[in-house]
Amino acid sequence: MNTVNFSKTCLLSFLLMFNLSFTKESEKPETEIYLTEMFETSEVKYKDTIKPPYKKYFNGRNFAKWVLPDGNIWWKIEDKVIKAKSGLNKKGTILWTEKEFDNYKVRLKFKFIAGTIDSGIFMRGENHLNPQIQIGISGSLKRDMTGSPYVPKKGYPKEAIATASVLKMNDWNTIEAQAIGNNYKVWINEEYVMDYDLENANLNGPIGIQLHPNREMEIWFKDISIAKIE
Repeated sequence: MNTVNFSKTCLLSFLLMFNLSFTKESEKPETEIYLTEMFETSEVKYKDTIKPPYKKYFNGRNFAKWVLPDGNIWWKIEDKVIKAKSGLNKKGTILWTEKEFDNYKVRLKFKFIAGTIDSGIFMRGENHLNPQIQIGISGSLKRDMTGSPYVPKKGYPKEAIATASVLKMNDWNTIEAQAIGNNYKVWINEEYVMDYDLENANLNGPIGIQLHPNREMEIWFKDISIAKIE
């Protein structure tokens, strides 16, 4: 074999090996990113692998399955919508579920109607062992903290990410709040916005919807569903 033919043979062998290597790499499946903590950039998304079946917890007609506050003048139902409005004395009230829950997801739609909205979802009770997921303006921070956890004696230990970009101020919004053990996650309009761990959290209790005291406000709720997570 002369020098020219030898060089051609070596070059062809090299190209063949390179092509085989490239083909094997290109056949590898794309890697999905699973995030267990709050994402820090919009490029990383939490992959929600927990999708239990939801069951209606509001029938659109009455407050079956719910516990109304004594002397109720704040909560009413019209056109399959729960309408919560402050009274003249601006007393705060909470609409509680009859049942208690441990691991679950709650999903509902809410709409800001009037006044300074300060509402939220109590995840398993209302003391310092249970976070409330804020909906609307924080009374202490004087700004919208929708999706963020509020914990009595701790304030807001974490702020939801990118809420302003997904929240619709003049239309219906969907919020999902998940509690598994002492971990809490929140989605707003299908965007993952919050992940928080509360040490020594209460692990069982009712779910509540709040009408905050000392506010003049009106907020509506509908399509409330709860999914138990086994």
